Amino acid sequence: ADPFMLQKDKTWYMFFEVLNKKTNQGDIGYATSPDGLHWTYRKIILDEPFHLSYPSVFEWEGSYYMTPEAADSNSVRLYKAESFPEGWRLVTTLIKGVDYEDPSIVRYGDFWWLFVTPQYDHDTLHLYYSKDLTGPWLEHPQSPVIRFNGHHARGAGRIIIHNGLPIRYAQDDIPVYGNQVHAFQITEMTPTSYKEIESTENPVVQHGSKGWNVTRMHQVDAHEVSSGEWLACVDGYGTYTELSLKD
Repeated sequence: ADPFMLQKDKTWYMFFEVLNKKTNQGDIGYATSPDGLHWTYRKIILDEPFHLSYPSVFEWEGSYYMTPEAADSNSVRLYKAESFPEGWRLVTTLIKGVDYEDPSIVRYGDFWWLFVTPQYDHDTLHLYYSKDLTGPWLEHPQSPVIRFNGHHARGAGRIIIHNGLPIRYAQDDIPVYGNQVHAFQITEMTPTSYKEIESTENPVVQHGSKGWNVTRMHQVDAHEVSSGEWLACVDGYGTYTELSLKD
């Protein structure tokens, strides 16, 4: 579940949650591809004493970072690749004492922005900002920026910058968790103000009629590979063939 990908040196890397059935806990694994279409599973690269998912991975100033969901640790944690793609270490805890899920981070303007949803409150979206990636992080004065809306609150993938403005993806948790994905264009985001508008093309991701995504879909990570051409990874829930992996 929760795929995030990036390209480095002509190779695509995809990171995702792998459910360990022995521990019933999520670990972070990865796969590689020469073209973004044909993938080879590699191994688990991050395993903590608590559940991990939503491995939001990104590059900044020549280094690679990840903010996976670690709600069971009551924190939002920042990892750095000392040896990409397999050698990750904890750099710092961005936010402590909160059980936030699906931390979605983006650099926009002169600030870093972090969207999070409480573990048991999926109709609420909180927003934090910081001048520096490692903090200190401050909660936005308008936060929560979404209240009492299970259709639009919870994060559903990487926040992208398109035509100069951020696009935020949200999973629709009504009537069931991860039902489909909506997109929102953020029209104003400063340390004192926040505004967004819903895409007229919503939902941008929804389940199919049979097979691997027949029940629901709740994640999208989109990359513009050339002008007007996009490559995206998504996840889904439905009928599937169980795989046995060595790692």
